[in-house]
Amino acid sequence: MSSISSVYMPKAILYGTNSFKQVGLETSKQGTNALIISDKVMENLGYVNECQNMCNKEEIRYSTYLGITSEPTDIFVDEALEVLKQNNCDVIIALGGGSCIDTAKAVAVLATNGGDISDFMGNIKMADKKAIPLIAIPTTAGTGSEATDVTVITNTRNDVKMMIKQPMFIPEVAIVDPKLILSSPKSITAATGVDALTHAIEAYISRRSHPFTDTLALSAIKLIFDNIEEVYKNGSNIEAREKMSLGALKAGIAFSNASVCLVHGMSRPIGAIFHVPHGVSNAMLLPAILEYSKPNCIDRLASIGRIIKPELSGSSNEEIANMVVHDIKKLCLNLNIPNMKEWGIEKQELDKVVGKMAKDAIASGSPGNNPRIPTEEEIIELYQICFDYKYERVTNK
Repeated sequence: MSSISSVYMPKAILYGTNSFKQVGLETSKQGTNALIISDKVMENLGYVNECQNMCNKEEIRYSTYLGITSEPTDIFVDEALEVLKQNNCDVIIALGGGSCIDTAKAVAVLATNGGDISDFMGNIKMADKKAIPLIAIPTTAGTGSEATDVTVITNTRNDVKMMIKQPMFIPEVAIVDPKLILSSPKSITAATGVDALTHAIEAYISRRSHPFTDTLALSAIKLIFDNIEEVYKNGSNIEAREKMSLGALKAGIAFSNASVCLVHGMSRPIGAIFHVPHGVSNAMLLPAILEYSKPNCIDRLASIGRIIKPELSGSSNEEIANMVVHDIKKLCLNLNIPNMKEWGIEKQELDKVVGKMAKDAIASGSPGNNPRIPTEEEIIELYQICFDYKYERVTNK
């Protein structure tokens, strides 16, 4: 008898060029007084003003919080929540990258369930009251947060990135407009693109994967692998940007329902302690961790290989799995992904905290979904390998 699987995603997903123009109409379906959560970058690009104008057309009142300056923290959540309460907002619009959307998710849940966001870590507290409606509008093709039931917030009191996964954190509406991603610089395009690829790969090799997530994950891998280098080199290619947006969206739904694995478990402590952006920390871990995990997921990696390179379908599973790891190393090299040393992390600083990092990684639960489940000692060793990992080892094939 087969096991029962479940799938959660936003009630509505608007996708395609110019879908952003629907934000006013979609907001009017959810409330009359919006809190726009975004950042100064989006304001400088004019997107916040566009959003405000579209709210005006629908006679929606709005307040704005633009205090997000880094990966999302409990401080941002508390500040934005205070703005919401002071202005009696009944709907939230999140406009920006994963930091803006994850902050908005936390605010939406706390507004109706109360408490501190840290109360929800490890599901100690469950959100049992419906969150304030959230409309999530991503401006990067990476996190997939617009379609997931996950928020990742740094607890600034103990330097722990809290990965919180509960159904109430799913946005009510996702609006995915590839035109908003055209402004992403090369470094962000690379980091968020590899982040999305990591979501898709981990969703597929996860011990919690199932047929529905497999279909989305493989499709996402194909879209991302075929287009990521093009958007890195030519950011104005709207067709390639559209495919990357779709890939990131599919990857988000896939990992939200299948869960992520060891890369994400080890990535969060890097971000919390060394303030490395999430996409970058995922990217600097992915090749080495796939090498580590490969013996326990050769068949799955081979399936990925047959999707991205159909001409190799006649090769053995082991040969194709090796090719996938090789091609991901080569991709990271071509996208100029830095290792920890190149990012500026000092080896002696890593050595001081690597034990805590390994413990925090295991405590997140994600390593337990990995095909090869690591010990704490193995995670410490993997951090050491990734510190000065050399993508140059890739040979031309």
